[in-house]
Amino acid sequence: MKFTVEYPSDVPTANPQLREPAVMRALSSRAEELGFDAIALADHPAPSAKWRRAGGHNTFEPAVALAFFAAATETIRLMTHLYVLPFRNPYLAAKTLTSVDIVSGGRLIAGVGAGYLRSEFAALGVDFDDRIRLFDEYLVALHQVWTHPERPVTGSTFAATGELNLDVPTQKPHPPLWIGGNSIATLRRVVEHGSGWCPMVGPAAVASAVRTASIENVADFSRAVERLRELLTAAGRHPDSIEIQVAAPAVDLDDPSALAALDTYIAEMRCAGATRILAHVDAGSASAADKSMTRLADHFGIGD
Repeated sequence: MKFTVEYPSDVPTANPQLREPAVMRALSSRAEELGFDAIALADHPAPSAKWRRAGGHNTFEPAVALAFFAAATETIRLMTHLYVLPFRNPYLAAKTLTSVDIVSGGRLIAGVGAGYLRSEFAALGVDFDDRIRLFDEYLVALHQVWTHPERPVTGSTFAATGELNLDVPTQKPHPPLWIGGNSIATLRRVVEHGSGWCPMVGPAAVASAVRTASIENVADFSRAVERLRELLTAAGRHPDSIEIQVAAPAVDLDDPSALAALDTYIAEMRCAGATRILAHVDAGSASAADKSMTRLADHFGIGD
């Protein structure tokens, strides 16, 4: 089991000091030292104040912050979780993600999603009701730009008119492409385009809020994994070829009962098919984040 740490500024109650450059350097370096496999950041370029007041969170432009983390580290993977493709022209998305892969020496994991905040789509001038069609179209376009960068790609909102001269990613044939969502359509996208799946396991109300199908518990997750494995096999792909990342709930690590419940949850998710845990750490301060990362690493043997 691998562990990704969500950078703690991506928490509604995060201490502002977590956005200070010296703190960012120290915590990303510490995560690498402890043996976390990756560090992740979300993507919200134009969140509304209403969403923020209702429990939404601040976040950096993920490519910029991940490039900053790349300069402070040497081996830890850098993950977008999740980069919203319908927000961006596929050529701009490819340029941005390719640049992160290059400056990090090939450490990008490109987790992508369709997005869910209607007001954010409006602010960015993208038709919210068209986001699923755009997501599918842009996934194909991103793959084509990465694998055949010289060939012009045309879509419903963009058109390259001649041979191109583009940067190419360090990782070949392209950075790992992980796809977020819970629906059967998401599973089909993973089979066709992905090397990873990022489902959301939690209450149905939360799934509804982010406009995806519900995967409420371990049993639901296990059934979805089995369906994914069936689809992979039918497509001629090995059922173990996909990484599957699920988020672990944030718990008080000083509470023995809460820690035992976390142990049980992670063990059950591993048995059901998860290969990676997205861990949340204390965002109360820089020292609290450091302490909770250290506690998690010690408890789960991360880096051993």
